Amino acid sequence: MKALRMLAVLAVVVVATLAPTRTARSEPGGLHLNLTPFGGYWDWGKEIKFDKHAFYGGRVGLGFGRYLGVEGYYSWLKTRANDPLFTLPGGTPGAGREMELRGYGGDLTLNLLPSIAFDPYVLGGWHEEKITSKTDVPSKIQDWENGLEFGGGIKLGLGSKIALRGEIRDKLWKLPPSSSSINNLSYTGGLQLTLGGSAHGGDADKDGVPDKNDRCPNTPKGALVDASGCPIDSDGDGVPDGLDQCPDTPKGAIVDARGCTSDADSDGVPDGIDQCPGTPAGTIVDAKGCPLDSDGDGVPDGVDKCPNTPAGAKVDATGCPVDSDNDGVPDGIDQCPNTPPGTKVDARGCSVDSDGDGVPDDKDLCPNTLPNVKVDADGCPIELNEKETELLDKGRITTREIHFETAKWDILPESRPVLDDIGKILIQWPKLKIEIGGHTDARGSDAYNLNLSQKRAQAVLDYLLANFPQINRDQYTAKGYGERKPVASNKKVEGMAKNRRVEFKVLNTEELTKERERRRLLKKGE
Repeated sequence: MKALRMLAVLAVVVVATLAPTRTARSEPGGLHLNLTPFGGYWDWGKEIKFDKHAFYGGRVGLGFGRYLGVEGYYSWLKTRANDPLFTLPGGTPGAGREMELRGYGGDLTLNLLPSIAFDPYVLGGWHEEKITSKTDVPSKIQDWENGLEFGGGIKLGLGSKIALRGEIRDKLWKLPPSSSSINNLSYTGGLQLTLGGSAHGGDADKDGVPDKNDRCPNTPKGALVDASGCPIDSDGDGVPDGLDQCPDTPKGAIVDARGCTSDADSDGVPDGIDQCPGTPAGTIVDAKGCPLDSDGDGVPDGVDKCPNTPAGAKVDATGCPVDSDNDGVPDGIDQCPNTPPGTKVDARGCSVDSDGDGVPDDKDLCPNTLPNVKVDADGCPIELNEKETELLDKGRITTREIHFETAKWDILPESRPVLDDIGKILIQWPKLKIEIGGHTDARGSDAYNLNLSQKRAQAVLDYLLANFPQINRDQYTAKGYGERKPVASNKKVEGMAKNRRVEFKVLNTEELTKERERRRLLKKGE
């Protein structure tokens, strides 16, 4: 008997794997009637001494859709009592007696997978067996056994309204005087035929497409489908429209179960499209997710605190140019690094040669050299004119060619070229401190001459400051001496002419000493 049961199970599995048509369903939808002729055998409890014989019957069921139904059945069995000690329920010994069992009952059935061809189901209900002794006795012995029954089975859909059924039921009996239940198993196989229902028009996955036309059964609830019942995925992200909470996902983007993109580096470009993952926070990126670097300095936009850095400039981590010598020209562009502080430089970062003498300002000891004047390596004139020689040798320039209006301090026009020549000399030695001294002859009172000379000296200084912006006002003074420092006798006209003069006197003569020593070394070639 065990071998027979194993064969039955094997048969069910083999038939299931032989794949009925895709449109086959184990249970139709809608209200329908199931008719199932069946056959089987009993596997009695050890307390029941009946032979095991085949029995037959039929079921009538009413289905309320695919899952739930009620079912009634009737069965007939002829067997024999095989134990002389076995007593029939009515109390008469049953040894050798022919027995007839007529069974009937009702059950509630629940289909577990009704929308596919292979559907397991469970059942439970009430049963009753009428037992009649057929052996000739004064009167027939009859008894009824009833109680709960439960079981389960498998339906194998072969078409739209036909299915094979195989099941097992446990029918509980009670025999006096015992109060415990006796388990009697029945194994049956049958063919279920369906009348009515919606086997062809059902919609098991509730997607709006009848099962007979649905090429994609078991569509997730809420998904939008096409005419063939297959989910629509407009943005191709693998999440059907209707369930996709983030439609219009870019092609290639990685999405979660909601259809929404992930962006691990938070740069606004979804993972899967982002060709530059791990972008630093705050970085501006292009459509591929790669950092933009508008000025090409190696620091991405958004992080770069100094956009529009000149090409070639070295920058720090914030994208700002590095300027090691603080000359205003960034490293990498600066062709003259280590420029001394305060030096004026050109666009290359090299010192400016303001006077055009070929010696840059940071090395030029004599800035403001006159045009076309030959200079030495320090930027100072090699050839000196008479006034320059006088300045270096005597520490002053004395001129009697500066004339004023009579009894006034207004400089006459013809004297201006003389002042211009002297101004051009003085600006070449910006470190010298100069006193402009005004001197008169002895005509007039001493107080008058002192005041007049002071004003004339100041007029000369004002002229130089107005026409030579290179002069540092703090290094120049004006002083009137009147007639107090004559260089000739005031008794003669020639002597008075010599006394009327303007002197440009060096006050810090040590600077002249340095210049004289520098020139001495140059002559010696040191």
